[in-house]
Amino acid sequence: MNESAAIILLLVAALVAIVAQKVRLPYSVGLVVAGIVLSMVPFAPQVNLTRELLFGTLLPPLIFEAAFSLSWSALKRNLGVILTLATLGVVISATITAVGMRAAVGWPWASAVMFGILIAATDPVSVIAAFREAKVAGRLRLLVEAESLFNDGTAAVAFSILLAFSLHNNVSPGAIAWSAIGTIGGGLLCGALVGCIVLAFVGRTQDHLVELTFTTVAAYGSFLLADNFGASGVLATLTAGLVVGNFGEMGQLTARGREAVVAFWDFAAFLANSLVFLLIGMHEAHQPFRGAWAAGLAAILFVSLGRAGAVYPTCLIFERTAQRVPRAHQHVLFWGGLRGGLALALALALPEELPLRTDIIKLSFAVVAFSVFVQGLTMTPFLRAMGELPHADDQAHTAKSSTAK
Repeated sequence: MNESAAIILLLVAALVAIVAQKVRLPYSVGLVVAGIVLSMVPFAPQVNLTRELLFGTLLPPLIFEAAFSLSWSALKRNLGVILTLATLGVVISATITAVGMRAAVGWPWASAVMFGILIAATDPVSVIAAFREAKVAGRLRLLVEAESLFNDGTAAVAFSILLAFSLHNNVSPGAIAWSAIGTIGGGLLCGALVGCIVLAFVGRTQDHLVELTFTTVAAYGSFLLADNFGASGVLATLTAGLVVGNFGEMGQLTARGREAVVAFWDFAAFLANSLVFLLIGMHEAHQPFRGAWAAGLAAILFVSLGRAGAVYPTCLIFERTAQRVPRAHQHVLFWGGLRGGLALALALALPEELPLRTDIIKLSFAVVAFSVFVQGLTMTPFLRAMGELPHADDQAHTAKSSTAK
């Protein structure tokens, strides 16, 4: 992406933000629509949504900012259910999707399983954007955001291992297990190492700009270090964000430094989020969906069934424990399982020799379009119906009462 293209896209994003606020349209939906319109303009910038652009540039600030904002004490209280959703849930979701695509569409197992894995994880970009726009708070937001962050890493790890297996058919189960341990453990280790080193240097300065610079090193440095060793960059950045955000509260970051860090990463996440959704819209406009409606509807159905299979049985495990998830929260976890740029980036990273690669990419775009336009547009009314947001009449009454006082 060159400088002029970036400036044009950011200008469009800012204008969309103003219009979306005026017409009360979810910002992410407005960006995708703007991207579709922009793609039809002859002089519009041509930017490819590649795995390198998403993983190397746009994803680290989004993951770091979300992880930095997570409270470790609150996360620890819900870690069991979050990790179960992000591991067992991903396996269940991928299995249901793969079996469904194999049975209904007749895909070979290699293609069906690969599609099931890459589309199984809820995308932190989409999920966090939707819930922040809806102003969701409390335990529900923690569950949804943390689960999307962790299962993002799980799916990315599973995808890379499955991809290696598909390219080298003689890989043994032991080698796969060792690769999984190295990818996950290496990512966690790199993130913790970079986070601790950054905090050690941060504690030696009172300059908020230097503190801000070190957090930038933590976000991108952890990702690049892990990626260089073949570990999970997503898990590395997630871990670094948790370390810097939580240990920083214990006195490592100065008060002015923490204020600057929060403001900067809010802005960085806004920019990255805006670019991701604009690029999704620009690429959605060029997808040849004609003749693929039946397969697309089947994919949306089985992905939704997979998400239901990931949420409800998994939460049932914790029904009689302190981590019990209320039924309304489970419904929100199900409907809030949005897909976005991560699934598209993984799909675009598929090798050319994989059977039905073009169809997998096409249906990934179809599922993402459903997430953005159907789930995204109905998210606020759905949250209100589940009792997680006040009704419009209640909000009006509250505002009127406040004015009267």
